[in-house]
Amino acid sequence: MHDITCPHCATAFKIDESGYADIVKQVRDSEFDQQMRDRLELAEQDKQSAIALAKTQVTAELHGAGAAKEVEIQRLKSQLDAAALAQQHAVTAALVETEKERDGLMHALRQANSDKQAAAHLADATLVHALQQTTAAKDSEIQGLTAKLDAIALRQQISITEAVGVVEKQRDALKNNLDRSQLEKQLAESALKDKYETQVKDRDAEIERLRDMKARLSTKMVGETLEQHCETEFNRIRATAFPRAYFEKDNDARSGSKGDYIFRDVDEARTEIVSVMFEMKNESDHTATKTKNEDFLKELDKDRTEKGCEYAVLVSLLEPESELYNTGIVDVFHRYPKMYVIRPQFFIPIITLLRNAAMNSLEYKSELALVKAQNLDITNFETDLDSFKSAFAKNYDLASKRFQTAIDEIDKSIDHLQKTKEALMGTDRNLRLANDKAQDVTIKKLTKNNPTMGAKFSALKGE
Repeated sequence: MHDITCPHCATAFKIDESGYADIVKQVRDSEFDQQMRDRLELAEQDKQSAIALAKTQVTAELHGAGAAKEVEIQRLKSQLDAAALAQQHAVTAALVETEKERDGLMHALRQANSDKQAAAHLADATLVHALQQTTAAKDSEIQGLTAKLDAIALRQQISITEAVGVVEKQRDALKNNLDRSQLEKQLAESALKDKYETQVKDRDAEIERLRDMKARLSTKMVGETLEQHCETEFNRIRATAFPRAYFEKDNDARSGSKGDYIFRDVDEARTEIVSVMFEMKNESDHTATKTKNEDFLKELDKDRTEKGCEYAVLVSLLEPESELYNTGIVDVFHRYPKMYVIRPQFFIPIITLLRNAAMNSLEYKSELALVKAQNLDITNFETDLDSFKSAFAKNYDLASKRFQTAIDEIDKSIDHLQKTKEALMGTDRNLRLANDKAQDVTIKKLTKNNPTMGAKFSALKGE
């Protein structure tokens, strides 16, 4: 007799040798093991088929996009690689999970076999029924595991489908963005072209309008317009760039001619830095005949010299087709020194250029002015010395004459005073003699020949 314990209810049974042999035979039956292996292999094949089908579907869908989407597919390659990596991770995770479940199931089967083998020695007829129930439970468990494998495969399929859907959405979004960008580019190019054409038309219309206006303006009006333009441009930057500068119209026509504007700038010590005579000329200033810029250079040089300006500048719109004057600032030093011909747009740059150049040579100008002042001081000193000499000689002659007159008058005064002295000395002598005589007078002498007075004095003494 053998004892066997039920693995489920822990009940002990006693079986004989024949029942034990039957239980062992049932437990060791290879058909059960083969069935379990077949089901596991079938589940594995289903899983592999699902994975292969998902990969095939993804590959077919990616290749079905066609050559027209090759550029977009290349741009989405990184996203697709990431999605494939995610797919691989999902498949790997599903495989790992399935393998874990399979290993658990195999472990459970091995454990069941072990339990069966351990119970085979102790099973009895009652245990046969229990083992049948256990087998049925295992079959049910295997069916549940198969269902779980199917559910896992379905979830994998759903995950793959969702991943592919996300990638396709991203691809479609990128394609739409690309199409939108191309459309916006085309629209921008078209708008820019239309804008450029509109600007060209507007500019042509403005040119024609200005030409028409210029043709209708009088000579004086056009000339004043150019002068006003230059004056406005200078006044616009006067406060910041030229705070101590003088820029006014030349109204001094005493010599018979005058320029248009005179510019002078000084430093903080009121030392002149630069001076410029400006002349503005327009084509419409002389409508009868076409004039050239050179026709005004001589008169400009004359005005510059008469007004004491260092530089001379002709702001001109004459000879509009000339490449010489249209390229920039033209130096006409070969005709007249320090003279330039410019277009109106170079009005401010020429002033700035000349002022900055003059600032660099200001030190030398200051030294030159000091030398000139010293020379002028020497000349003035000599002139003042000669004037002083002449005035001093004149004054000396006058003083000498008056001194001699004074001496003569003094001599006369001395003679007069000498006479007065002598008179005074004679008076002194007489006064001294009178005093002496007065001292000699006594009562005795007075009463000597006057008895009556003598008696009176005697009587006074007696009292």
